[in-house]
Amino acid sequence: MAFRIPEDYYYTKEHEWAQVDENIVTVGITEFAQSQLGEVVYVELPEEGQKVSQNQSFGVVESVKAVSDLYSPVSGTVIEVNTSLTDDPASLNDDPMNDGWLVRIEMDSEKELANLMRAPEYKKLIADK
Repeated sequence: MAFRIPEDYYYTKEHEWAQVDENIVTVGITEFAQSQLGEVVYVELPEEGQKVSQNQSFGVVESVKAVSDLYSPVSGTVIEVNTSLTDDPASLNDDPMNDGWLVRIEMDSEKELANLMRAPEYKKLIADK
């Protein structure tokens, strides 16, 4: 199966994606992560205004197969939460790269982006799976 891996996004080894627009980072899980999880049935996300730290858990996604922590690709403040996912987590199954976004974070430091993978590295990571 071919997964969408946009070239202009950043990726974590835990399979979160980060789309950067100046200092605002939109975060979600990759199509690969969703395929591994199977049908997502529950999502727990942070509150707006909550501080998050790079590589630290900020929420949980639960599927029929497993419960997985969600890890923040950057440190900063959560400025928006996709609350539709708490009511209807199915959009995470259908479209994890767009409608299934999780949170938007106001990033503390762009320097942290250097710790993330770009698309070619992420493709290599999942090629072995």
